[in-house]
Amino acid sequence: MSNLSMYPVPIDGNDIQKKRQEIKEYFNNTFTLYEKVFELLKTDDVFYKKSELTRHPMIFYFGHTATFFVNKLINMKIIKERVDASFESIFAVGVDEMSWDDIDAKNYAWPSVDEVREYRAKVREMVNELIMTLPLTLPVAQDSDMWVIIMGIEHERIHVETSLALHRQMPIEFVKEIEAFNLCPHSSQAPTNEMLNIKTAHIELGKSKEHHLYGWDNEYGTYAEDVKEFKTSKYLVSNGEFMEFVKDGGYINEDLWDEEGIDFLKSSRAIHPSFWILEDAEYKYRALSAIIDMPLDWPVDVNALEAEAFCRYKSQKDGVTYSLPSEAEHRAIYNQSRLQDLPNFHESRANLNFYHYASACPVNEFSFNGIYDVVGNVWQWSRTPIRGFEGFEIHPAYDDFSVPTFDDKHSLILGSSWASSGNLIMKHSRYAFRKHFPQNAGFRYVISQNISDEEIDIYESDELVSQYCEFQYGDTHFGVENFAIECAKIASKFAIKKGKALDLGCATGRATYELAKDFDEVEGIDFSVRFVQVGAKLKEVGEIKFRSSEEGSLFSNKCVSIEELGYENLTDKVSFWQGDACNLKPNFNSYDLVIATNLIDRLYNPRLFLDTIDERLNDDGVLIITSPYTWQESSTAKELWLGGYVDTNGVEVKTLDSLKAVLDKKFELLHVQDLDFVIKETARKYQHTISQVSVWKKK
Repeated sequence: MSNLSMYPVPIDGNDIQKKRQEIKEYFNNTFTLYEKVFELLKTDDVFYKKSELTRHPMIFYFGHTATFFVNKLINMKIIKERVDASFESIFAVGVDEMSWDDIDAKNYAWPSVDEVREYRAKVREMVNELIMTLPLTLPVAQDSDMWVIIMGIEHERIHVETSLALHRQMPIEFVKEIEAFNLCPHSSQAPTNEMLNIKTAHIELGKSKEHHLYGWDNEYGTYAEDVKEFKTSKYLVSNGEFMEFVKDGGYINEDLWDEEGIDFLKSSRAIHPSFWILEDAEYKYRALSAIIDMPLDWPVDVNALEAEAFCRYKSQKDGVTYSLPSEAEHRAIYNQSRLQDLPNFHESRANLNFYHYASACPVNEFSFNGIYDVVGNVWQWSRTPIRGFEGFEIHPAYDDFSVPTFDDKHSLILGSSWASSGNLIMKHSRYAFRKHFPQNAGFRYVISQNISDEEIDIYESDELVSQYCEFQYGDTHFGVENFAIECAKIASKFAIKKGKALDLGCATGRATYELAKDFDEVEGIDFSVRFVQVGAKLKEVGEIKFRSSEEGSLFSNKCVSIEELGYENLTDKVSFWQGDACNLKPNFNSYDLVIATNLIDRLYNPRLFLDTIDERLNDDGVLIITSPYTWQESSTAKELWLGGYVDTNGVEVKTLDSLKAVLDKKFELLHVQDLDFVIKETARKYQHTISQVSVWKKK
């Protein structure tokens, strides 16, 4: 076993106490490894620097993985008390160049590094206790509390790798060498690459929920493809092989780049790979914490756009069409290499899990039945955009792990790297990045007659999100007006000032746009990125596409444009963000209106929301709460319900009465009314619900 990193723990077994100990050991190994990664930063001051402009400063990532545990455990109602609500707000949401990402420095007051270290210690203690006391049966099922613990562990394993990639981008003077992360000590001339035959194969991707290892949601389901015989490069493309492309003007010749690639060249001004450094007309190599002579036989680190440009260059040069492999082709390579999944595969056989090095190594060091680096060394870009398999289902604890990347803009990386561990080194793992992102990733090329993964016209197929798209942007039914529009009308009627408004629980964003007709600025916030991305897409692309269920597996495709809605002049007034209504970041403030739409009975702590919402309103600000009061324990622990129960004195408690009792000191009740809404389930089945609207003015 690697001295730094354990192998992941199987989720099956028959000894519960032994499994608890295994999970506990794996958790602590992961937590310690992650903290070791941040020892590479030379001083605490470096934690507040960014490796690149599109990312948070490193202090965010140091705190993020610990707050992930708490936020998920709170969300799934496994724990009731937060460790530090402030930390669990500012460290909650990472970035992926989505419109709802918040990287504005003024919105963050970062704590000291020591305060974050103390916070991490508290979370470590809490998780260790939970591992030993939570209910547990084997195998660990996806609805088990322990699944959420393992999810947190694997989430931190992802950030071990991505943080190391960010550290490599940090100026060398800000990092230091530490003994635990040793570089490969040898390199030589690059071997000459050659093409190997991969036999025709029937490939089945995806795994079942009975699999013995933890998996992310995108791994489950089924996909099958008959892969025709093709050829693959024996080695990953080395620095030496890529050098010819660089010296032959590959970064200057725009004919070798597609439109996205040309945009990358213009924005980055790249003239060589990001981990190459040109000094005195010679190329050096940026390793994790050192600049070394160019290791020509190590794999080149490039993004997908650079890899594709190289394939076009080599195709022109050789008169043969080269491309990146597809996901199915990589699995055919994997199978022909006779690889085994964990735990049967021994980590000594590849450059992964920090077993050998904390760097890449020669591309001809690790062979698998004559094909080198099928796994390990560096990730391998594919030509396949990530999509869900047939039968894909989100996991309720992390519903936006995969769905936001199902946009044809995120390409799968395959095979793992020297910095990969945990789920990242499993056979069925699926990770994807934007094509211009630098990672510990390179590529191999193939000559293939298999059908390419063409861009598809994406209709929103997430059943719940599609239902809300139909609800907010689709047809009205039975004479009941559009609920979002009617809510916005009520808000405009009672709002005293119309500067900034907050649409809290905005779902797919219709009311956010409607409010922008009367307000100068409107922010839409929802807990789920699955919903937030719809309103954001309407703003960015100018249309949304969704499927409306008709009967059984029949559906109709719908497309709504921003011009049809009359919102084309409102896009500068609206913005969309992911957030927790019970624990919003401090920068969400100074509102003349807050409308919480059908939200109060879905919060894990509605009283906390009510007790603090006045702090976000301006003087004379208006709060509007709409809700059908459908309290359920799956959303809110019963002891936190505001209504819908009989108290200890035998008195029926109604939600509006509780709202009056809680809000009376800070708000004046202006208006109460009922407001109907209809949600289409199928062409012949609809939900007709009556929401109560209460309007409150801040005293």
